[in-house]
Amino acid sequence: MQEKTKGNRVLIDGSRLMIEALARAGADAFIGYPITPANLLYQYGSQRLKLMLPAPDEITTLQWMSGLSATGQLPVTATSFPGFALMLESINMAYMMELPMVIILVQRLGPATGTATCGAQGDLLLLRGMISGAHPIPVLATADFNDCWDLAAKAAEVAINLRTPVVLLTSKEEVMTQKSFDMGTLAKVIPVERKHYDLECEYKSYKPTDFVPDFLPVTQNKHQVRLNASTHDQTGILQHSNEESMANTRRLEEKVIQRMKSHYYYSLDEQKGAKKLIVAYGITSSAALDATEMLRNNGDKVSLLIPRTLIPTPAFYRELMMKHERVVIAEENINHQFGKLLFGENTPANVAFVGSLGKMISPEEIMKEVTA
Repeated sequence: MQEKTKGNRVLIDGSRLMIEALARAGADAFIGYPITPANLLYQYGSQRLKLMLPAPDEITTLQWMSGLSATGQLPVTATSFPGFALMLESINMAYMMELPMVIILVQRLGPATGTATCGAQGDLLLLRGMISGAHPIPVLATADFNDCWDLAAKAAEVAINLRTPVVLLTSKEEVMTQKSFDMGTLAKVIPVERKHYDLECEYKSYKPTDFVPDFLPVTQNKHQVRLNASTHDQTGILQHSNEESMANTRRLEEKVIQRMKSHYYYSLDEQKGAKKLIVAYGITSSAALDATEMLRNNGDKVSLLIPRTLIPTPAFYRELMMKHERVVIAEENINHQFGKLLFGENTPANVAFVGSLGKMISPEEIMKEVTA
């Protein structure tokens, strides 16, 4: 896929945009096991990235990705909940070893195998608690085709710069639906710079610089590299619970929280004097955009927040909501997952919820709740 000039419209889907952006950002390999509705990502990844390894299952997928990452490559995979569930232990391993990788999670209706061809937004709370100890893992969520391009490239950047697995959260409709799109609206993707430790003194695999340790691939011969998925000190040597190893484990959380502050992505359309706020992420953002426009055309003053960085959750989201008399959060589930991510079980009185099960949310449903 070549660079397009403004005004050149093509029929395309979000899967192709994600894979192309990742390739341009520097992703080296696609490793995967096919699963609906992530199959197009598997297909395009096999065609576009330099290396493609078809794994026999999702556990193997993450193990192979970890091995490639340890050699200095940036691997990518795509899956849905049943496959992601099998990956969890290995994602924890990669998180502890601080290995960069990008995991595209295409949400579909659950529980278990659910309905493979029915979309949903049901995996958010799983992502918040997926790392043992409840440490946060970066999660970015696409809301439109431009996000499929921009956030895919950002996911690669975050993975490399923070030495961590990153989840790019999307849904069936976003990756499978083809529509006419102006390629000229896409920003240029710059390959992510990969810096390696280059000093003569002893290399410590987990000695941090601004929360993140310098990286060295295991394939170089100048320094010893220790990668360890168990509790370890800065050298990567197995420890129980001494001061240095506990500081290293605490750093894993601090690293994501502190370094992700430069990767807070969202859009806020504030209307002057508005006391009502609509909040929606992912595929539901399209309905929220339409609902906002329709309400304003009817004379209602309303603002719109579309969060794209979901984890760690910026405090700004909560602060903004508390400034409005009525907040409506719309998401394609029936248990208010983003609201619980923000507020736990104690949802403030000014926050209402619009949800659905097995179908997309309409602008009219959002409008009804806003004006209730």
